[in-house]
Amino acid sequence: MNPVRPGDWLVIASGLAVTFAAAATQWGRAAPTVAQIRLEGRIVAELPMNGTHRVAIKGALSARGDTVIEVEPGRARVASDPGPRQYCVRQGWLTRAGSVAVCAPSHITLQLAGPEGALDTVVF
Repeated sequence: MNPVRPGDWLVIASGLAVTFAAAATQWGRAAPTVAQIRLEGRIVAELPMNGTHRVAIKGALSARGDTVIEVEPGRARVASDPGPRQYCVRQGWLTRAGSVAVCAPSHITLQLAGPEGALDTVVF
């Protein structure tokens, strides 16, 4: 007795097709063109992604230090943040349009935008 029936192969093939289609749409995004830095929801800086930039932003925890954001051609990251858990720093380099690093204690976000970004806003 065969444990896999013909209908099972149809379900397996359909699942694989959906998985590959979803992966292709997520990885096929256009390259980001600008890094948007937001403080408490307002855009405070937009840095082009075709150059090298380093910006220090005074956030809600500015008494403990500034949040430093670095941009290099095609990628951006939060280099340092005075927040206690460093989640936004640990995210590392962002490379796709729509990617976001959130420094919640500092009220600062870094978002990469491009021709077809996935998000149009970020709210704390």
